[in-house]
Amino acid sequence: MTNNFNHNNRMNTPKRYTITAALPYTNGPIHIGHLAGVYVPADIYARYLRLTGNDVAFIGGSDEHGVPITIKAKNEGVTPQDVVDKYHAIIKKSFEDFGITYDNYSRTSAKIHHETASEFFKTLNDKGEFIEETSEQLYDAKANQFLADRFVVGTCPKCGNEESYGDQCENCGTSHNATDLINPKSAITGNVPTLKQTKHWFLPLDRYEAFLKEWILVGHKKDWKPNVYGQVKSWIDDGLRPRAVTRDLDWGIPVPAEGGEGKVLYVWFDAPIGYISSTKEWAAREGKDWEPYWKDKDTKMVHFIGKDNIVFHCIIFPAMLKAEGSYILPENVPANEFLNLEGNKLSTSKNWAVWLPEYLEDFPGQQDVLRYVLTANAPETKDNDFTWKDFQARNNNELVAIFGNFINRVVVLTNKYYDGFVPTPSDLLEIDQETLATLKAYPDVIASSIERYRFREAGQELMNLARLGNKYLADAEPWKVIKVDAERTKTIMYVALQIASALATLSEPFLPFTSTKLKNILLHANLTSEAEWNTIKTKEVLLPAGHKIGEAELLFSKVEDETIQKQLDKLTASKKANEAANKVVEPQKETITFDDFTKLDLRVGTILEAEKMPKAKKLLVLKVDTGIDVRTIVSGIAESFTAEEVVGKKVTVLVNLAPRALRGVESEGMILMTESEDGKLVFVNPDTQNVTNGLAIS
Repeated sequence: MTNNFNHNNRMNTPKRYTITAALPYTNGPIHIGHLAGVYVPADIYARYLRLTGNDVAFIGGSDEHGVPITIKAKNEGVTPQDVVDKYHAIIKKSFEDFGITYDNYSRTSAKIHHETASEFFKTLNDKGEFIEETSEQLYDAKANQFLADRFVVGTCPKCGNEESYGDQCENCGTSHNATDLINPKSAITGNVPTLKQTKHWFLPLDRYEAFLKEWILVGHKKDWKPNVYGQVKSWIDDGLRPRAVTRDLDWGIPVPAEGGEGKVLYVWFDAPIGYISSTKEWAAREGKDWEPYWKDKDTKMVHFIGKDNIVFHCIIFPAMLKAEGSYILPENVPANEFLNLEGNKLSTSKNWAVWLPEYLEDFPGQQDVLRYVLTANAPETKDNDFTWKDFQARNNNELVAIFGNFINRVVVLTNKYYDGFVPTPSDLLEIDQETLATLKAYPDVIASSIERYRFREAGQELMNLARLGNKYLADAEPWKVIKVDAERTKTIMYVALQIASALATLSEPFLPFTSTKLKNILLHANLTSEAEWNTIKTKEVLLPAGHKIGEAELLFSKVEDETIQKQLDKLTASKKANEAANKVVEPQKETITFDDFTKLDLRVGTILEAEKMPKAKKLLVLKVDTGIDVRTIVSGIAESFTAEEVVGKKVTVLVNLAPRALRGVESEGMILMTESEDGKLVFVNPDTQNVTNGLAIS
């Protein structure tokens, strides 16, 4: 088959679609950042294409090689295979439960993937597409191994982040080589690594610079998202350099070439080939030919990824496909930016995330609420923020109050007035005709947004159709008209039922579980054809007169304040745990002698009186019975205690501290305090049983 690299040959009506979603890394579960960035938009797109009668292969799988997995395995005392088996199962089930409709979800540890990736490497190697080079790589003598990128941390040469990995800085997003880091250290032993010679295979990206410029910078200037185009342009303008495709590791796909012993294919090289091997797996199961989905110029391929994967999918993987020679290239790579959580960056290591398995447990049957909120708030052109208050507001004010309210009114009134039968309309007034004409325009309006990868816009257009229904009912007031004009009421309800029927289909890409519920209520299944989407604009009648619908069922339920507070409390607990884990313990002070210690006169005392120091935020003025005397002590504890709280407290007092004037009040001593994990001051208390004031502490 011929290669399709000419951007002028792009087809208007593809014969089939290959949709890929970034392979999630199997060292942890899926969180909302992954969903908003990749999986929800990819699923909306795939569902829409199926509804419009297209041939679709929606492909994914788990990315199971690479250093972070070996690090996790080492820390947990298990094998890398144990780690990937565990998380592959969790991720796969989460996707299924959340309604991500992969045609195939595979894994890169599968036999078919090892074979496909090895064959791909051999093809390129036999064609002379690689450069073999002996170069100096960072080596940890203590661990007796070369350090792959994630085994090296150091200062990013671009932004100065002191915790950059060897392949990418998570602070500024820059990709680099481990040898570029300033002050690199081994993540295994903490040792400063040395440089040692080793042989590797490199893909010379510079050979493909002219091709990439023509294909992307010229050919996709107008149809690729600015954030994607801009990042690619920046990389190309900076000059492309050869990139290693092998690594000194024992976890991964062995390099199938002479001299490849003890080396594996670099994960960035093997992972995108996972799309191809997953397609092969699907085709074999379905009795299909996989090749047209990757090699036919009439196939449209779209990669859904997050912004951290733009370079791999727009420069490196296309260069690999171009080098191989028989593959098509993606028509688009609509990468999203990052989603933050409650104003802070999502972080798996700090547990600052909303994990999909936990969400599914905490919000049973409410997958569509999260799908809707993540679509409405998707980081399509810039980083965006997920907040639980916004989640609650969108559910209560939009899904419940607009969409759910409209459907409920229509179904309840149809059952109340006509025993569930769709009434026969009489003459349509102008408002009815306009409403039905507007309804028939919605499939194209929503489709236009989806096909331009504007999923936020598409989701809001769907909600606008529900708004149209609500407004129509509110203006027509069938509950009032029924008392005076039965025939007019039939027409109103007939029109409203047509809108409800359209919503059942058009909501499927965005709210699949709701769509199924609504189709069941309207007993819609036997009324639609394969290309359901298009019937809305072509069929004169969606729900015919005389058709019987089912009983009302609430599509959405209100999310209460207590539910949201529980989620916020979870995040607060995570934040406190992180602060505690990162709290720096003060180093030991200079060594003192026993004689120095005996100079300190520590006594048990009781606070008799306390009052706030005027115009001082932190200070309380205390009267303390030390057993020797009653004296004034000024203490900086006002941000942790009120004056009333401390009266009567037993305290430890340093009584022989030289007096010191604080804001005009002479302080004659010091109360011993420490600090809790959350930063609150705590009294260092003597045991209160049988301990009297004035007793010395030694």
